[in-house]
Amino acid sequence: MSEIKLIVGLGNPGREYEATRHNAGFWWVDEFASKYGASFKSDAKFHGLIARASLHGQDVYLLKPQTFMNVSGRAVGAVAQFYKIEVAQILVVHDELDLPPGSAKLKLGGGHGGHNGLKDIIAHLGTKDFWRLRLGVGHPGDRAEVVNFVLNAPRKEEQVLIEEAMARAQEIAPHLLEGTLEAAMRKLHS
Repeated sequence: MSEIKLIVGLGNPGREYEATRHNAGFWWVDEFASKYGASFKSDAKFHGLIARASLHGQDVYLLKPQTFMNVSGRAVGAVAQFYKIEVAQILVVHDELDLPPGSAKLKLGGGHGGHNGLKDIIAHLGTKDFWRLRLGVGHPGDRAEVVNFVLNAPRKEEQVLIEEAMARAQEIAPHLLEGTLEAAMRKLHS
């Protein structure tokens, strides 16, 4: 088991996207950063905002790509290369249509499920074998509605559920950094 060295929150830059479902990954890493006293700084070579947090003596980099969702891989690849971080030490936090609001799941590898951020990261890293923290946002029920759905804010009751799931997912942070990901999964999924 390798410990997580890089946590990537996916989202779109810009005020108009801040509250949208597609930015759930940004919300989670923002919360993580504030919890552990890390502050994001813009770094052009990483195409994003980067922070370094320390938790029980373990360091982790936090990244919010500022490239727009469908080209997130460029930022992830740049940070991983620069800090010599292995693919299995990367956790990507993203919104997940296939899970209902209030659900959060941790998994290693898998496809992209049509998620353009994941699709681009897989293309840049050349592998699917990174960790994902999937934050459920629900599905509009119609494929044609997906883009509109993820680029809009959750309804109030959904937002409450999403925030509860994100808080539960914050509790597994020590496991992520220690590399006890099986324990993290048990805790999160039970």
